[in-house]
Amino acid sequence: MVKSFAWRIVDLIIAAIFIYAGVLKVLDPVQFAHDIDHYKILPWTIGVGLAFYVPWLEIFCGLALIFRIFYRGALSILTVLVVVFLVATIAAKVRGLDITCGCFGHASQNWSFPAHLALDLAILAALAALCYSSVARPRANASSTPMS
Repeated sequence: MVKSFAWRIVDLIIAAIFIYAGVLKVLDPVQFAHDIDHYKILPWTIGVGLAFYVPWLEIFCGLALIFRIFYRGALSILTVLVVVFLVATIAAKVRGLDITCGCFGHASQNWSFPAHLALDLAILAALAALCYSSVARPRANASSTPMS
């Protein structure tokens, strides 16, 4: 019971992070498109498309975590988003680009690279733990059920 309550709190924290980040980007998609363009990985037109699509994906996935609808799919999508962002951020840093991620609007513009990396790795660890627990819980429940 305590374990499931703790996992639920982690669910809600991760959901809140992605909903908050998504809403900030929805409010200023042009700025988010510029933030994507600063990575110098994608053509401008694709970056603009992502700037309008990704924030809504983050919001819907966050809501899916809260309401436990398409839960594992939302976890998978968010995990992929974080991994892609981590790879893009590290690639930009290696290429000497001085970028702001745009994840949390203007609030994250003054964060250092290690701070961004630490936050992303913490979110990735939480997502991985939630993925593991979502698979382990049903198995544990199935093995504790008596066989007829």
